[in-house]
Amino acid sequence: MRTTIDERGDGRALPGRLIAVEGVDGSGKSTQIALLYKWLRGQGRKVFFSEWNSSELVRGATKRGKRGQLLTPTTFSLIHATDFADRYERQILPMLRAGFLVLCDRYAFTSFARDQARGCDFNWLTQIYGFAYKPDITFFFHVPVDAALVRLVKARSEPNWFEAGMDLELDPDPRESFMIFQSRITANYLRMVDEYGLVRVDAMRPIIWQQEFLRGYVTRFIDLEGFEVATEYITQDVYGLIPPEPPVPKKAKRR
Repeated sequence: MRTTIDERGDGRALPGRLIAVEGVDGSGKSTQIALLYKWLRGQGRKVFFSEWNSSELVRGATKRGKRGQLLTPTTFSLIHATDFADRYERQILPMLRAGFLVLCDRYAFTSFARDQARGCDFNWLTQIYGFAYKPDITFFFHVPVDAALVRLVKARSEPNWFEAGMDLELDPDPRESFMIFQSRITANYLRMVDEYGLVRVDAMRPIIWQQEFLRGYVTRFIDLEGFEVATEYITQDVYGLIPPEPPVPKKAKRR
């Protein structure tokens, strides 16, 4: 049996809730999680955001490895797992314990889909991330790979080296390589939909429709009333009177 992400670690329920988004590059997931974050904040909810490959401890080494094209499939996987573990211990888990809604742009499923497409063993990958809690909701933004490529090319001319899977020597043309590599990733995501309960979102629908779907789903399955920002009022009965303003100095008279 495959090792799955532990739902609640030590068996005790956490007061916070974890929401993640997944999908291939160009699926629009980052746009949607950003909109959801702004909406929740606008509703006065306690919300925290974390994104893939953003650990201050690891990011520099990751950039150097990618820039020099030094990463093998295994080291690529492990360096991102280190990034995830650092953010998980320092950000995600503490905020869940503090009772926040934690939103993640990519989670462990990114590794399960992408690193497996690079040849890493699936069971090995699930064991590496076995310490992590399973998100309460994971949205998977499903988009045809050719449509994702069109979006990326429109935004920045060409897919970058690693998102095109150029390190695997699938095809000398970056766009063709992207199609092959991201198709593998999509197939891996689709296999995980039922096993991990990923919520499939049609990423070809209008942005407004997708956002309404996310908001409706989150509202239906998470009691947002329990995540209101607590406001503390300071009263003079407890803390005394507010100190008076210092007197404004009078202008000196001209002699």
